[in-house]
Amino acid sequence: MDRVVRVALLGAGTVGAGVLRILRDNADAVADRAGTRIEVTRVAVRDPSRPREGLPAGAEVVTDPVAAATASDVDVVVEVMGGLEPAGSAIAAALGAGRPVVTANKALIADRGPALAELARANGTTLHYEAAVAGAIPIIRPLRESLAGDRVTRVVGILNGTTNHILTRMSEDGADFADVLADAQAAGFAEADPSADVDGHDAAAKTAILATLAYGAAVHDADVHREGIRGITAADLRVASRLGYVIKLLGIANEVDGRIGVRVHPAMLPADHPLASVRGVFNAVYVEADATGPLMFYGRGAGALPTGAAVVGDLVVTARDLVRGASAGEEAPPRPADIRPIDALRTQYCVRLEVDDRPGVLAEVARVFGAHDVSIAQVWQDGVDDAAELVLITHRAREADLRATVDELGSAAPVRRVAGVVRVEAEALAG
Repeated sequence: MDRVVRVALLGAGTVGAGVLRILRDNADAVADRAGTRIEVTRVAVRDPSRPREGLPAGAEVVTDPVAAATASDVDVVVEVMGGLEPAGSAIAAALGAGRPVVTANKALIADRGPALAELARANGTTLHYEAAVAGAIPIIRPLRESLAGDRVTRVVGILNGTTNHILTRMSEDGADFADVLADAQAAGFAEADPSADVDGHDAAAKTAILATLAYGAAVHDADVHREGIRGITAADLRVASRLGYVIKLLGIANEVDGRIGVRVHPAMLPADHPLASVRGVFNAVYVEADATGPLMFYGRGAGALPTGAAVVGDLVVTARDLVRGASAGEEAPPRPADIRPIDALRTQYCVRLEVDDRPGVLAEVARVFGAHDVSIAQVWQDGVDDAAELVLITHRAREADLRATVDELGSAAPVRRVAGVVRVEAEALAG
């Protein structure tokens, strides 16, 4: 096995260290599968003076990722530094030079993925990004290749381990969001600034990527309606459990009449839905397709080794193609996306109200729902002193109508407070 594929590794942080460890520990197996030895010959880092374990002997450590990506003695570029820049410039330069790229950069792919894929096509090379969504879970290639002959009707994912860990703890321990978040930060499950996770930015980027692949349309993270979990309370989770549901932060994409809906928000799932059992830091993606039916992909969504394994998997495929002289695939570029606004969504909702505990209140509340063409499917009430908690689950309704209902309820005489509104995602209902 005389051929060597030389790699420029851009970034040597958590994921980069995982990539290096896997390439070192599994060197023989990787070489057998790729048909060539793979050697990291250049490593681009921000601070070369910082001590780093696991750097290959003889690898040149540099600070300029663009120069590393375009060096004449590099065959493949692996980008794991994250962020839009300088990663975006380095990847564009590599692709422009006809060099294949493997990346784990979800933010960059969600923002510029279609443009970078077109650049790769124009220069006869490839862009692989399996690790950009859900870590070790293989979902990019199944959507792009395995399901290419089927029509995907919906993709629903638990795409962020931090938020799933927080919601799991809140549900199982009856704890409040702030307390669980603080514990997660202390344990290293959440960042000091948790906004990217708990406000849904991370999941939105991943949902945009999945929607682009599922529907062949250029969906960007800015197209995704996004809500985080800061507003979810222990009371919301108790009510959901009592009614036979769990609450998860979901990334959802579907296509109705040629328009693509993409959204990230907390939602109630029936307790018997496969996604409802996904606990802790695990991720899962649930795909519904016409011919194939339902499929679920489950596993660890982050971490040095799970994400590193997905990167190395793409690297093996890329190296194998180089050895065989395989040309880049002529995958059709994505069409412009026609995004369906969130106001047009039709799904069910759970509305929790604090109301006066007196005769006629339910009739007044029902009148407000009816005035906005929102039908009530279930009602549950608990009384405490002179107040009551009223929980209503609607039939399928339009988002704009539900919002108008909630706005009027906020000023209705018997309603003391709209305590919570959570969408209900029953299988095959939301559209």
